[in-house]
Amino acid sequence: MTRLVGPLRQVGIIVDDIDAAMLHWAHVVGVGPFVVFRHLEFDEDYRYRGSSAKPPVTSVAVGHSAGLQVEIIQQHNDAPSAYRDFLEAGRTGLQHVSSWFDDPAQYDSAHQRLLDRGLTLVHEGRAAGGPCRFAYFCGAGDAWPQIEISEALIPSVKPLSDFLIAQAAIWDGTNPILDINEVIPLIYGELEA
Repeated sequence: MTRLVGPLRQVGIIVDDIDAAMLHWAHVVGVGPFVVFRHLEFDEDYRYRGSSAKPPVTSVAVGHSAGLQVEIIQQHNDAPSAYRDFLEAGRTGLQHVSSWFDDPAQYDSAHQRLLDRGLTLVHEGRAAGGPCRFAYFCGAGDAWPQIEISEALIPSVKPLSDFLIAQAAIWDGTNPILDINEVIPLIYGELEA
């Protein structure tokens, strides 16, 4: 991964029950706290296997263990996606690993490098109204884990990861699940200080 597109920043877990998964990761594995985005819609520019498609609606939780982010995703609708493919193959668990970029040109370059290596673009888009693009690629035979690239280090998005890394360092195991609406004021408060 590092050799292809950059350092591994995230592992992505696909589940049927995001709340149970967050509690497992927090109480059993010790990762947390998690910030959860409930019923997150993807933008209308969403594409699946090269064509415009109905966007997925997901709940997404992110938490950190030092610099590694654990992302837990539950898809709520029947839209075609890399997540739905994984579930339909009878799987749950580790579905993707991700590298992040702070520059759109670097993201575009990594996108092209993965295509040039013969990987298949599975899906790509952004959260509705969000600035951060992402794309998922797979190797021959739709093998897992897939490779995701994301603009998660662009200036408007990076403060969330910085906040979660800082919270993980001081987290005492209580309050393992935070709603994004509770966290946004804390992040902007820190940015103003």
